[in-house]
Amino acid sequence: MQPLNTEQMTITDAKHMPIVKAYAKKIGLVDTIDRMVDTQMELSPGMAVFGMVLDTLSGRTPLYRLTEFFEEKDTELLLGADIEPERFCDYNLGRSMDKIFETGTQKIFSQLAQKALTVFAVDPRRLHFDTTSVSVFGDYDLVDPPFDITYGYSKDKRPDLKQFLVSMLCVDRNIPILGTTTDGNASDKTLNNELLTNISRYMAEHGLQPGAYVYVADAAFVTEDNLNKADGQTFFLTRLPATYNECGRVIRDAVQSDQWIDIGPLAEEHDRPKRPIAHYRAYDGTVELYGKTLRAIVVHSSAHDKRRHKRIDRLLQQDRKRLEADCKQATATAYFCRADAQVAGEKLIRKSGTGYHRLQVDVDKVPKYGRGRPAAGKPRPVLRYEYRLTATISEAPEKVSPLREEAGCFVLLTNLLDQQEDWSASELLSLYKSQIGIEKNFSFLKDPAIVNSIFLKKAERIEVLGLVLLISLLIWRLMERSMRQYVETNDCTLPGWVRRQTKKPTTFMMTTKFTSVMVITIGRHRQLAKPLKPFQKEYLKALGVPAEAFTVP
Repeated sequence: MQPLNTEQMTITDAKHMPIVKAYAKKIGLVDTIDRMVDTQMELSPGMAVFGMVLDTLSGRTPLYRLTEFFEEKDTELLLGADIEPERFCDYNLGRSMDKIFETGTQKIFSQLAQKALTVFAVDPRRLHFDTTSVSVFGDYDLVDPPFDITYGYSKDKRPDLKQFLVSMLCVDRNIPILGTTTDGNASDKTLNNELLTNISRYMAEHGLQPGAYVYVADAAFVTEDNLNKADGQTFFLTRLPATYNECGRVIRDAVQSDQWIDIGPLAEEHDRPKRPIAHYRAYDGTVELYGKTLRAIVVHSSAHDKRRHKRIDRLLQQDRKRLEADCKQATATAYFCRADAQVAGEKLIRKSGTGYHRLQVDVDKVPKYGRGRPAAGKPRPVLRYEYRLTATISEAPEKVSPLREEAGCFVLLTNLLDQQEDWSASELLSLYKSQIGIEKNFSFLKDPAIVNSIFLKKAERIEVLGLVLLISLLIWRLMERSMRQYVETNDCTLPGWVRRQTKKPTTFMMTTKFTSVMVITIGRHRQLAKPLKPFQKEYLKALGVPAEAFTVP
């Protein structure tokens, strides 16, 4: 046996990257982009995007230093081809991004999403839509950009910075199938309307006709134009804004009727030290909006909105101070007969009836004595008697309790009837609460570890960067979905944090389990520096990725 030539041996850190590669291959990332983008370059557009996706999900380095990222990597193992790191220079990446923009980012992502939904058997019937703002640094005074980078309502709470908006459509809670970039001052109401205009076409691409899916959106959906456009075409579920009079009316109806449907806690929620698990009740009613009768589900949560209750506390405090001022004046007044005192007391009680407190007013007979000491053995002489009021202030439970109960309520608005597919209040609430999945997606896209700031000076390339992040998110969520399906199907757990098992594995949790996976390469032969540990094999089984992914290009 010939001794190994250690000069030809390299050791690289693979981490979880082979898993990302396996999922990118499943959705046909490189092949799809290279087929759609007609160009001949040193670095193919599909490989350029794949390289940026690997970098994005690695942990991460800035995208403009991609050459440095691949210098310490086994490019043949990760990319499936022996590509020199120098090919990932800014020039090649920029050219690829320009060609991808010309082809159409939405068109490309739609193809990838369709493949993902087919391969992973994702149910596309539950749609979630939302928008977020992305702040940028710099002037961005661009000529004829595809969208305006400008000032607008900042969801990042950075009104001092220019921004653009990102909108996203997801299925199965958080699997993205559509993502767009648009003007920084665009309205969510308008964006909802634009999506409604095209949603039939989008869903037809996934084999669904109108009526076969439900569109879930936030309160910005509720406009006359949007409701008219959805009428008879799209089933929707949204939240009725409190600014509508019908919102307050149906909440009062629910509280006064006290005909609640007990839902209890939702399965996906868990107790937290400072936020106990919420218990829900629901009331099924109707509202009239723009000439339409719509189903309105009043939801009461035990986890009351703290801000609302602070406002109620301030309101009660103001009401009490008003009463205390009235009582101070009334109780300081002396009345010379009981009848006058009683009249004043009744007037004071009537005045309190407009607020949130009740008064108990008593009439006391108070003696007034003359000056000086009484004679020895004689009682102190009473000159006259006065009548004074004493007032006791307490909260009126019949008024305060409904107020507090109403504060814990919000209203879901839908054109889904309870007879349709058994759309109960509980099922609709669970569906609406799933909207948090898309909110977490936005957190992912704006994670400083992924994109610290938008550095590209062309709006076209910013849009392509959005495509890269969207593809990264798609792969990230597909991996998480696979693990959770495995846990649910097999009624088992996976190793979680701090030697604990979990039924809710996350992709980030998984990545921490592969931080020390090293690959030794000698010539064309690859082997792991250390055998995979049992918990790593468990994760690979849940992900449906063979161990050979770490040693076979």
